[in-house]
Amino acid sequence: MAIHPLLLRIAGGENDTLDFKKTISSASKIAKTMSAFANHRGGTLLVGVNDNKTISGARSDDEKYMLDLAAHFYVKPEINLQITEYEFGDKTIIEARIPEGADKPYYAKDEEGKWWVHIRVKDQSLLASKIVVDVLKRNNGKEQNIINYTHLEDGVLKYLQKNEKATLKEVCKLLNISRWRAQKMLVSLVSGGVVRSHTTEKLEYFTLS
Repeated sequence: MAIHPLLLRIAGGENDTLDFKKTISSASKIAKTMSAFANHRGGTLLVGVNDNKTISGARSDDEKYMLDLAAHFYVKPEINLQITEYEFGDKTIIEARIPEGADKPYYAKDEEGKWWVHIRVKDQSLLASKIVVDVLKRNNGKEQNIINYTHLEDGVLKYLQKNEKATLKEVCKLLNISRWRAQKMLVSLVSGGVVRSHTTEKLEYFTLS
């Protein structure tokens, strides 16, 4: 007997385009994941699935209401969800597909009413730095994407050729420039595909592309 494709996806575990939710108790919390997917290359939420890949089952109407609320009132620009329900015995799994956003960056509203940008890194939705937000804006055509190659850019590239990575703080110290100026330069280099940004829960660093 063939295994259902959705069960095969669940067996593979969470990743940069797949997230499991046992239940949805907060529109603002699920909006964080939705915006991260929209700022990435899209993704899928499976509601009614535990982190350990077992099926707990979703409360169909309640969960769909929360998903719709998050997509239209807790994310800006709004997200058009594609929702499908699957029945496995007496349990329901809700699949919510979030397309890659055409108008990045996408913001999610937190419980205090503040708007933040999140990005998808492996199986996590992390807060985006100012540099990443500006890169999303520039790559979306909201800002001009021009690299002004000076001794500063040359200094960063030469440093990265000799060292595995560099943080914003290290770039400021290396070039003896302000945080604002270093951020602006790194945005240009990342947008131009010369340098790559890496985000973790505690640290952002840069490497050569």
